[in-house]
Amino acid sequence: MIFRHLKILEYALGSLLRRRYKNLAILVVYSFTIATLASILFLTHALKAESTRLLAGAPEVVVQRIAAGRHALVPLTYAGKIRSIPGVGTVTPRYWGYDYDGLTKANYTLMGVDGPPEIPGSLEGRLPEAAGECAIGPGVAKLRGTRIGGELILVDSRNTGVIFEVTGIFHPVSRLLTNDLILLPRQDLLDFFGLSVDRATDLRVQVYNPNEIDTVAAKIKALLPDTRPITRGEMVRTYDAVFNWRSGMMLSVFGAALIAFCILAWDKATGLSAEERREIGILKATGWDTGDVLELKFWEGLAVSLTAFLLGVTTAYVHVFFFGATVLAPVLKGWSVLFPSFDLIPYIDAYQVFVIAFLTIIPYVASTVIPSWKAAITDPEQAMRS
Repeated sequence: MIFRHLKILEYALGSLLRRRYKNLAILVVYSFTIATLASILFLTHALKAESTRLLAGAPEVVVQRIAAGRHALVPLTYAGKIRSIPGVGTVTPRYWGYDYDGLTKANYTLMGVDGPPEIPGSLEGRLPEAAGECAIGPGVAKLRGTRIGGELILVDSRNTGVIFEVTGIFHPVSRLLTNDLILLPRQDLLDFFGLSVDRATDLRVQVYNPNEIDTVAAKIKALLPDTRPITRGEMVRTYDAVFNWRSGMMLSVFGAALIAFCILAWDKATGLSAEERREIGILKATGWDTGDVLELKFWEGLAVSLTAFLLGVTTAYVHVFFFGATVLAPVLKGWSVLFPSFDLIPYIDAYQVFVIAFLTIIPYVASTVIPSWKAAITDPEQAMRS
């Protein structure tokens, strides 16, 4: 019995090779469709998993001040008011901002600290301790061609070039966190941006009881109406929504290719070519029954669809995790300018792979078997004459 099935499989592969050019064209379109779909899903899931992993260590609540509907600097006096709320631990001001580097056309994140920053990972070298020192992320080091002991020149808010000595380079768990980071002493950051010493970018709020985070955020909003408390859960949901929206937009654009593939499968399902009908008629005349013909066409469809699926998924994996998804990354990351590149850690969702396989393999196999059944139940002589 097994030998019989193996011979049918052998004949099916030989039949595909006899129509190699037609099947090769189908295989190319089929693989490209799967590769594009899988690339979007792989990249989206990897970015979401990366952001969720990083936000697990984010502050319980971040308090921003809003002026005229925009993020503004928050007075340090707000920290004392927030600290008086029951259940609140430490309230730490944070100093950070963005700087566009016209030389490399990239955005950097500048952060000012007085002590060790709460950044997971390791640091080669040391943190900045004195004025004129900085620690940088690996993307900045690569983009500016500098190293520990080297110099980093930035243009401040007064359009004056400022020279910083690089004392350390981050090697964090995730490059997404510190790739574009430049860490400065707090006073250097205030001088660089021309900020007032009595204001901070935002406030980091510690909440003792995780179940009271939303309650504390509501109390902060009631106490300080011009603030916007952002909880850790809201950050995670925002990132998920953004990446889902962007991936949905890409899938919508890709809809034309999906429609083309559906037309291809439908055209295949509406009927067989005269050569294929004649072949089925000859097989029936030589003793093949309807079940054998259906098994033959099943193996043909499965061989093409599985080959296209493996090629497409492999291509998508290489494209996303080895070449940084060069085609899709600018859309899904959403950076307005060139961002220092970083390597995504492979995160593969088995459920997504199953869905891709289900939505691509089964329709193609069905579109191969169904019209073959119609030809297999036809009289062999009539099939050969047609």
